[in-house]
Amino acid sequence: MSYWDLYCGDCVEEMRKMEDKSFDAVITDPPWANGTEYKEYTDSRENLIELIAGFMPEALRVAGRVIITPGVGNMWLYPEPTWVMCWANQAGVGSSKWGFTCWQPILCYGKDPFLQRQMGRRPDLYMQHQVIKKVVGHPCPKPTDAMEWLVERTTMPGDRVLDCFCGSGSIGVAAIRRGRHFIGIEKSADYVELARGRMVEAQQQEALL
Repeated sequence: MSYWDLYCGDCVEEMRKMEDKSFDAVITDPPWANGTEYKEYTDSRENLIELIAGFMPEALRVAGRVIITPGVGNMWLYPEPTWVMCWANQAGVGSSKWGFTCWQPILCYGKDPFLQRQMGRRPDLYMQHQVIKKVVGHPCPKPTDAMEWLVERTTMPGDRVLDCFCGSGSIGVAAIRRGRHFIGIEKSADYVELARGRMVEAQQQEALL
């Protein structure tokens, strides 16, 4: 059974307490600077730039690979990645300055775990078909099906995964379902409890299988 835990606090401060390469991967979905109303954070571009400067060096220090879903408009604010993967939805999942947004970038830092183990190549694209189910209590939950693909694509069973912007816990749920160990960091105590409830439910469901 997967081990997991959640920390309530500032992600940079929490990661500074962690040892170098104590995780196999950081998989996280930071704020997108699109004005989302979070409980403990003002979602502005200025704050995101400051946030990136603080958390990226720590994420790269504590994990062997770092995987980020930044949103299309923010991907150039981040350091140059090793590669960019993509999750797509042909129907579109939002609007942009050039029409419907039908894809989202996934920034990858570090080595592909499958190529690193000489296990062959895997696709760098996920085509989303499911509709995002509403998660009460959080303004922008990520689709669990896409996060499951991301966890499975970027880690191995039994790996230790850190999400430093845990939010509603979608990556944690995905990690539990895919047999990874998970630590989540979230600034809002309300979101921590929301994520905890979802992850307890996911663990109970996995125990029944």
